[in-house]
Amino acid sequence: MTSGEEQPRVVIRDKRRIDPNSGEVRAPAGEQPAGAPPGPTLAGEQMSEHEMPVDDQPQQVPSAGGDDLSSQLAERTEDLQRVTAEYANYRRRVDRDRTLVVDQAAERFAANLFPIVDDIERARDHGDLTGAFKVVADRVLGLLDGLGVEAFGAAGDAFDPSLHEAVMHDTSADVVVPTATTVLRQGFRRGDRVLRTAMVAVTEPEHPAPAVDGAVPADPGAAASD
Repeated sequence: MTSGEEQPRVVIRDKRRIDPNSGEVRAPAGEQPAGAPPGPTLAGEQMSEHEMPVDDQPQQVPSAGGDDLSSQLAERTEDLQRVTAEYANYRRRVDRDRTLVVDQAAERFAANLFPIVDDIERARDHGDLTGAFKVVADRVLGLLDGLGVEAFGAAGDAFDPSLHEAVMHDTSADVVVPTATTVLRQGFRRGDRVLRTAMVAVTEPEHPAPAVDGAVPADPGAAASD
């Protein structure tokens, strides 16, 4: 099509029988209204069936939905973050509870072995830990090692009320602080947790040092009186 040719005009046909502007009844296409002179209608003077150019039609402006999409995306992001945080907290609680259950089971099992270990130590002190009995004793002690349980309490240790249970006490000039001089029963601990205190006899110095800044020295005899 050359630039000199006329571009075809796109029109929309309005077939409504009532004119929305005047309210009059429109004549069907091809009919002349009453009182109109006969004769063909010239092209361009009147559009058939009340044709209206497209340019004269009101344009529909699409509603803006960007804000709605942004708000929905923000809500979904917040929901995802909340669910992720809740799941992470749930995993931490499950791991903590699982570890606690394992530790409690290990400590209960170890506590059932403590009386056997006491018998093994008494047999060792009397020189009876030999032969097959020694093999069994080594296996029992190996179980405690596998659980991370270690024994503590030896003669000469400084008395510690959190570790030792004083059942006897005396005084001596050979010590300068309360000292566990005799261990009657070993203690056991697993990490920082004391599973059983050591039963000891405590020797106190004959002339204890004066208290500093009003501090009251620990009385190991109090534990024994209890």
